[in-house]
Amino acid sequence: MQNNVLILDFGSQYTQLIARRVRELNIYCEIHPYNKIPEDLESFKAVILSGSPFSVRAEDAPHPDLSKIKGHKPLLGVCYGAQYLAHFNGGSVEPSNIREYGRANLTTIYDHQGLFASISEDTQVWMSHSDTIATLPEKATRLASTNDVANAAYRIEGEETYAIQFHPEVYHTKDGKQLLENFLVHIAEVKQDWTPAAFVDTTVTELKEKIGKDKVVLGLSGGVDSTVAAVLLHKAIGEKLYCIFVNNGLLRKNEFQSVLDQYEHMGLNVKGVDASERFLEALKGISDPELKRKAIGRVFIEVFDDEANLVQDVHWLAQGTIYPDVIESVSATGGPSATIKSHHNVGGLPDFMKLKVVEPLRMIFKDEVRRVGKEMGIDAELLGRHPFPGPGLGIRILGDITAEKVRILQEVDAIFIEGLKKWDLYNKVWQAGAMLLPVNSVGVMGDERTYEKVVALRAVESTDGMTADWVDLPYKFLQETSNHIINRVKGVNRVVYDISSKPPATIEWE
Repeated sequence: MQNNVLILDFGSQYTQLIARRVRELNIYCEIHPYNKIPEDLESFKAVILSGSPFSVRAEDAPHPDLSKIKGHKPLLGVCYGAQYLAHFNGGSVEPSNIREYGRANLTTIYDHQGLFASISEDTQVWMSHSDTIATLPEKATRLASTNDVANAAYRIEGEETYAIQFHPEVYHTKDGKQLLENFLVHIAEVKQDWTPAAFVDTTVTELKEKIGKDKVVLGLSGGVDSTVAAVLLHKAIGEKLYCIFVNNGLLRKNEFQSVLDQYEHMGLNVKGVDASERFLEALKGISDPELKRKAIGRVFIEVFDDEANLVQDVHWLAQGTIYPDVIESVSATGGPSATIKSHHNVGGLPDFMKLKVVEPLRMIFKDEVRRVGKEMGIDAELLGRHPFPGPGLGIRILGDITAEKVRILQEVDAIFIEGLKKWDLYNKVWQAGAMLLPVNSVGVMGDERTYEKVVALRAVESTDGMTADWVDLPYKFLQETSNHIINRVKGVNRVVYDISSKPPATIEWE
């Protein structure tokens, strides 16, 4: 692909949002850490520098060598990127008299062509910085100002280098998408040809070249990610793909058989393996969420190793890892962004396992996965299935895990999900599930005192899982669901509803 955009990550939590906005323009982009700039820059038509929690004035501030980029390729510095281009090119950056964070408005746009074409002068932008650009770099021309920031945007004459102090990638910058389109499409002349069809064609070709005539085992979960990954691989290597669906004992109620039935007519070679006792034994007495994830991941790998040994001459393990998994597990492709949590299918394989890993969806977001699946003709009902965590109910049972706790949560979850479908709410929610809390509460049933479990219901709306907001479900629905759970699930006497957004919370509780 010759129309890529390179995003250099300086550690901003917004870096991934830049990638989302670029891809919404049907332009492929890749995030690389600032200190690992690709040696071969030929395929990149434009470069964007992200923001950062660092100050350019600090001794340990990120300081990459941009000599092969600046002046050679269209370059856009965002926030820290703008300050970096000023500080190291003859300008000056000083502490701001006020820490400008949040909404602001451009008061003056000095050039309505190029970067600010079709953008109104009073447009709202989003600021997040404590330093300010006091003096522009050499040969720079001011492009825009706000009431508090004189140098809110500038251009370096004689080259396609632009810089903005605000964040175009966040929702609150009203014309952020237009600005990115102006830079990428009209200035850098990047083609908008990254579509689901193009991704399928490119990925299938790459998989054929990468895998050759080797055999691949893939873990199916019944979810969107693993299904789309399986169909992509099947297009590339056909019968050399061996799909395995593992019952880890932490699935939803009756899910093991229903998933196997789901794939029966899709032409995939699928084998079901019931390893529930093995997983539950490995989890016995473990309460720490990270240790639970690691235990589930370890047994998952062990089961796959056992099954892979039954397939003669298999060389690859395929996984449905998607971009948010990678971002939250290990800072974006090794960059300085903070790690949030580990994912059971991210981070490589142990030495004893001789399989190489192939992850065809590793660089795309959940909404993109669904569009790719639709392009390949996968059933809409399957593509609309809510995301379900790889560790399953293991991270929805807070504290240690027992078979009885799994039973309780399976019953609660089934009532909640079926209720959403009955009330025509399922497709209006991005993800829903129930959490079993490690506390008991006092209740009264009949004339008797009870001391039983508390469950929390969670339903969120999102696009890609990077951010999420809680869904305002109808009170009557919540009332009916709560009554059904307490009356039908032995061991539960209290139901609460989670109204936390991500951030600051995460979608799952562990």
